[in-house]
Amino acid sequence: MTEMIRAEKLEFQVPGRSILSISELVLEKGHVYGIMGPNGAGKSTLLKFLSLLDAPTSGTITFNGKRVSAKTVTLEERRKIAIALQQSLLLDTTVFQNIAVGLKIRKLPRKVIKEKVYEWLEKFNITHLAEKHVSKLSGGEAQRVNLARAMILEPELLCLDEPFSALDFPTKMKLIADFKSILSAADTTALFVSHDLLEVKSLTDELFILKNGELKQKGSTMDVIENPNQETRSFLNEWKSYLTI
Repeated sequence: MTEMIRAEKLEFQVPGRSILSISELVLEKGHVYGIMGPNGAGKSTLLKFLSLLDAPTSGTITFNGKRVSAKTVTLEERRKIAIALQQSLLLDTTVFQNIAVGLKIRKLPRKVIKEKVYEWLEKFNITHLAEKHVSKLSGGEAQRVNLARAMILEPELLCLDEPFSALDFPTKMKLIADFKSILSAADTTALFVSHDLLEVKSLTDELFILKNGELKQKGSTMDVIENPNQETRSFLNEWKSYLTI
C-alpha cells in the first residue's frame, strides 16, 4: 500500500499537562481508520492535527511525502482534505445548494456542478430531496447531505468526527453500510473518530486506541477488538459487554 500521512513525535501541551504524545502514526491510501478511546483521550485533537486544522506543539506530519502543517499548508493541499462533523452545520437553503457549495467556491462551470451534485445525490440515495429545504430534513437525511457535501469534493483524505452519534440505531446502521460502499468505490482514505465500538467495527479497516493522549494499540480493527493488550483491555472489554447485552 502507498503511504499518505506519516506523523512522528507529535506533542501537544498546555500549561501543566500533556494533551497528546504520539511517537508515530501512519495512514495508507484507501484505508478507513478508526480512532477510539475514553473521553479526554485526545481523539479530536489528533484529528485536527492530521486534517491540518491545527498545529501540535512539536513533531512532523508528511502528506503524500511532503512535510506539511496547519500554518504552512497551501490551498491546493487543503483541498485534498475534507471534514464532516457530528453537527451537519448545513446552510439555510436547499439540499442541492448545500452539496454544490464547495464546487461553486472552486468556480466550476454550472453544468459540471449540476452533473456532479446529482451524481452524489444518487450515491447517497437522496435525489428526491434535491430541492427540499434543509430545515425539513430528518437527522439521517441531514447527515447524508453533510457527507455528500464532503465527498463531492473528491478528497484524498476524509476526516470524520462522530458524524453518526446523534442518529437512531436503524438510521445509523443503514447510513454506515451505504457510506462504507461509497468510500470503497471512491478509494477514499478516511479517518473516523467515534466513541461507539459498533460504528467502528462496521466501518473501519484499521483501529487506533488512544488513552491519556498516547497511542496504546493499533492494528486491523477486528484484531484490536478481539485481542486487546493490557493497556486497552478494560476499555474494549467494557464496550464488548455492552454489545452482547
